[in-house]
Amino acid sequence: MPKIRVLPDILASQVAAGEVVERPASVVKELVENSIDAGAKEIRVDIDRGGSALIRVSDDGCGMSREDALLSLERHATSKLRTSGDLATIMTLGFRGEAVPSIASVSRFRLVTRETASVAGTEIVVDGGKISDVRDAGCAPGTVIEAKALFYNMPARRKFLRAETTEAAHVEHQLRLHALAAPQVRFRLRRDDREVFDLPPAAQAVDRVRQLLGNELSRELIALPLTHGNGISVQGYVLPASHARKGRRHQFVFLNGRPVEDSVISRALAEGFRGALTDGLHPAAWLWIDLEPTLVDVNVHPAKREVRFHRPLDVRDVILESVSAGLRPVAPNIPSIALRTSGAPDSPTPPFRAEPKEILAAPAPPRFQAPQPVLPVHSAQPSDPLEPKQAEPIALAGSSAPDFRIIGMLHHQFAIMESPDGLVLFDPKAAWERIFFEKISNLRGGTLETQSLLIPVLLELDPRDLDLVLRERMALADAGIEVESFGGNTLQVRCLPACISVEDPRAFLGALMDELLHDPAPGARFAIDRMARVLARNAAARIVPRLSEIPSLITTLFACDLPYCAADGRPTLTEFSMRELNRRFGLTKS
Repeated sequence: MPKIRVLPDILASQVAAGEVVERPASVVKELVENSIDAGAKEIRVDIDRGGSALIRVSDDGCGMSREDALLSLERHATSKLRTSGDLATIMTLGFRGEAVPSIASVSRFRLVTRETASVAGTEIVVDGGKISDVRDAGCAPGTVIEAKALFYNMPARRKFLRAETTEAAHVEHQLRLHALAAPQVRFRLRRDDREVFDLPPAAQAVDRVRQLLGNELSRELIALPLTHGNGISVQGYVLPASHARKGRRHQFVFLNGRPVEDSVISRALAEGFRGALTDGLHPAAWLWIDLEPTLVDVNVHPAKREVRFHRPLDVRDVILESVSAGLRPVAPNIPSIALRTSGAPDSPTPPFRAEPKEILAAPAPPRFQAPQPVLPVHSAQPSDPLEPKQAEPIALAGSSAPDFRIIGMLHHQFAIMESPDGLVLFDPKAAWERIFFEKISNLRGGTLETQSLLIPVLLELDPRDLDLVLRERMALADAGIEVESFGGNTLQVRCLPACISVEDPRAFLGALMDELLHDPAPGARFAIDRMARVLARNAAARIVPRLSEIPSLITTLFACDLPYCAADGRPTLTEFSMRELNRRFGLTKS
């Protein structure tokens, strides 16, 4: 067995980089956190080629002296911890002293910094962890850090970077998180010399939410009142249950100014909507949590994304109380509350005013026109009055459908029919799902008929989701959905399959994209068969069955290849034979 040796400093930094620096977004996260800790009022991030060629983070914070700048490149050198006791009371975003040397060890690194009171600044150039130059520099107060050619000296790591658009989307998402965590700071992002966004300082946290959310959804925000309990305080905003989604990417949680992900918090949010959410859906939320630093361990994850609560049930109870209070009937006014932010220790705390919980209904989007749709989908009101009071036979001339007689509808959901051998329960939604599925999956590759939306639908997506959808636009086109970028993080949808007609295309497409992107089903997310199943399920779910349509629906269903099951395998109809019914009632055949 080889002898044990102490790793060289550069190799140790590269090993540490494996935990701290996963991708360009990790570099941006660490450097922006340092800028916020330094009291910056403006932070600018520039990236080229998704961050693999260049990452530059500039701030107007307190800056560093030459001595501190050199020390910042040493492993475990930090200004934020002095004793082991400080580890239990961490209030800064960074504290380990690993980020800067780790980044410098896997890139061509340059640091320029100057303290406000200093005449000259300091420039340090590092190549793969080795300092190559230290000199005076003329620069504005603050710090600029550049990391070029990320992982140039670690080709095994570099080959795992994704497409430039994907890496850029992760950088944008990371910066949006910090913009929400520190609303008093101006954030700017430039990508390949093009400005992606410029978010001015926000007087209130809700203003920053509105900057990122857009005017339409901002009108539906529901304020959660400030709630205290056992050293914990919670406040924030949620959207109505109609905006719940499968994934948690639309949940933004900040603990003592730090963006975090935690299952205790997510479950508490869902519990607050108890009775209003379908299983598997998660509400959209922006939550700021303050608690005593001794009640949480922020040092349990290499990238500090996860935390460990000492009393998780207390956290759950306070969140649940706040969400429940926010969703109660409208109160006349909710008092102003102060939001603690993660700026410099003595920076002023911007006010956070909870608006009255008032949901303004947006005007319904115009219907799109589907000239003579092949298979109309009805989103009607409750089903027709009971139509034929007596059972009447279904005329199915030339059809392969069995001989059924309609009896009526059960709870506007199932058709009750009589067969020669007994009783049949028929699920119209499952039938429509089978019909839609076969229309889409069998008629693709240029032969699938599409219909243009009268007014294209615009959907705001997470930057990472938008990148994925645009990269899969050809697969979507095969399923009859034409999409393109509309600028920013907005997706424009121009066409749908002609066999699908819905009253509200925005709601339909929102649910469709959510399921395509976040449903944990195995297999390729944009494979044509999976897209056909998701399209069919979402379209069929919006149908209100009508008794008058059952005959033609059965005729169409039994023209399908597999009429007895929906796309996901559940049955379209179930038969109870007279023998089984007699047995259940304890009868014998006469």
